Amino acid sequence: MPKLKTHSGTKKKVRLSKTGKVLVRRSGGHKFLEKKRANRKRKYSGLQELSGKIVKTIKKRLAA
Repeated sequence: MPKLKTHSGTKKKVRLSKTGKVLVRRSGGHKFLEKKRANRKRKYSGLQELSGKIVKTIKKRLAA
């Protein structure tokens, strides 16, 4: 069976941690920042862990 290719769009948006968790950047933190409160903008920083069925799909796309 041939090797699976990595999905190039997914590898730009998603990161796998060393323990196998799927991490993504939170959405909404790059536009219209003037009208958003400071504590709301701080929540956009950092990474968010994904859960559920989407994790299995993403790991398959990353061929991990």
